[in-house]
Amino acid sequence: MSGVRLDIQAGVATLTLENETKFNALDMAMLADLERHVVDLEKDRAVRVVVLTGAGQKAFCSGADIAAWGNLSPAEFARHWVRDGHRLFDRIATLSKPTIAAINGHAFGGGLELAAACDIRLMTPKATLALPEARLGIVPGWSGTQRLVTGLNAPLVKEMALFGRRITAERAHQSGFVAEIAEDVKMRAAEIAQAQQELSPRAVEIAKTMILAGSGEDSRAMIEALGSAAAAAAEDRNEGVAAFLEKRCATFTGN
Repeated sequence: MSGVRLDIQAGVATLTLENETKFNALDMAMLADLERHVVDLEKDRAVRVVVLTGAGQKAFCSGADIAAWGNLSPAEFARHWVRDGHRLFDRIATLSKPTIAAINGHAFGGGLELAAACDIRLMTPKATLALPEARLGIVPGWSGTQRLVTGLNAPLVKEMALFGRRITAERAHQSGFVAEIAEDVKMRAAEIAQAQQELSPRAVEIAKTMILAGSGEDSRAMIEALGSAAAAAAEDRNEGVAAFLEKRCATFTGN
């Protein structure tokens, strides 16, 4: 049975894709699990870092399970499957906590797009990246032609999407898309996650928001989030709320 397992230890949340018989391909239940976990983790102040990985040793995620979308009508495919997945990946990309993709095996199609939504990526030496959608008569639909172009670079994305080529861990590392190559990426991700907790969580959150805004990742929402946070920290905000509750005119000081 497929699903997404959540483990939380010492401030680190690990999300593991569990559909090993299908190389951790994403089906509707897994997308729903992922979205539910991401929404909950956003609100969990005890969690400082989120790690995404796949079950087993062969695959991080082989993409979208064909059995889950193959019989959908064109309208259902576009309106629900593509949009729902895109919404989820946007949630992961804009999560206020830093995220690590521990790519423990091949990452194809939606699996590669999922890894691209994370802040940094670690990859095993034998794993490869690919966008095989054209072999099925479709195109990348969960940001493979958008976010991935920014993170990996257009020429490599063209190799995968237009020519069906696979990208090795070494090439992905050379491009900067992958931060490190490691035999045991799950252990290395845990080490990086623990070391990250020496940093100020608030400073990290603000820095990530600024970087997302600068990179064009929903920049309007990111800018408003920064402005709202600054306003909420001001004394005028406390006075405004107090005045409303006490049914009086506020006396603002500009502080």
